[in-house]
Amino acid sequence: MTRQLAPHPAAKPKRPPGRSAKVPKRRWTARTRRDFFVFLAMALPNLVLIAVFTYRPLFSNMYYSTLDWTLGSPSATVVGLNNYVTFFSSNDAPKVLGTTAVFTLVTVGGSMVLGLLVALALNAKIRGTTFARSAVFAPYVLSGVGVGLVWLFIFDPGYGVLAWLLRGVGQQSPQWINDPQLSLVMVILVYVWKNLGYCAVVYLAGLQSLPQDVMEAASLDGANGFRRFTSISLPLLSPTTFFLLITTMLSSLQAFDLIRIMTPLGTGTSTLIYEAYLQAFGAYNRAGYSAAISVVLFAILLVITVLQLRFVERKVHYS
Repeated sequence: MTRQLAPHPAAKPKRPPGRSAKVPKRRWTARTRRDFFVFLAMALPNLVLIAVFTYRPLFSNMYYSTLDWTLGSPSATVVGLNNYVTFFSSNDAPKVLGTTAVFTLVTVGGSMVLGLLVALALNAKIRGTTFARSAVFAPYVLSGVGVGLVWLFIFDPGYGVLAWLLRGVGQQSPQWINDPQLSLVMVILVYVWKNLGYCAVVYLAGLQSLPQDVMEAASLDGANGFRRFTSISLPLLSPTTFFLLITTMLSSLQAFDLIRIMTPLGTGTSTLIYEAYLQAFGAYNRAGYSAAISVVLFAILLVITVLQLRFVERKVHYS
């Protein structure tokens, strides 16, 4: 006869399949109550400020976009989606959307590419790099109004510095301000000059955080500087590139101060945000229509951010 051994007293009986262990409920102790009230005291003011100054204006603007309303008028007429239909069916919509796309793509690409090249130069171990880093980053922290006024004096075709230099060699200055195509080029150049310092500093921080042992191993294997940059540095910088892609694109889509100072009438530089400003505060005085354009810009910002987080982040290599 086979003898069956009795289960050990300390052995736990097996749970029947399909049943999960009950999670004990957390007790509402004096310590957890105190931690909860501390959390409320720290987070509630910020949540209230965000709700009042971010989400309330956002939803109010969505409501205003359904009105036929003039700023200062005590009455408004509900028109539903008519403002959106008017915008997308107008002749100005393709021009405004095209200008916004060109301005955003060129400024984002130019700032990031030039910022990376400047960061590579500033990463070199030579004398004077500290002063050079400060000089490169300085335009980014300057006021956009001040930068626009200085560069407007440089580009002015009548009495600007560039016109004076061109007259010295027997050439006429282009009509930077009056020509719609040249005015867009002018604003793009100034915007890239102002913001490349930000990209350069962020890329420089990324370059200095790269593992040096990997770079030394690749150098011992015979890889030259260009090969090390394209095969090692650039892939390892993908988190930095992804961060800059989101921040610079959102910033470019909302660029206003340089456009307002350098081209007050929006000649050739009427992006979505500036068109919304002109419609509400310019000669048109159509606040409801301006709110609809602002909602279109918000929708574009939201879609771009979601697409970047959904698809572009897949190509990011986190070390």
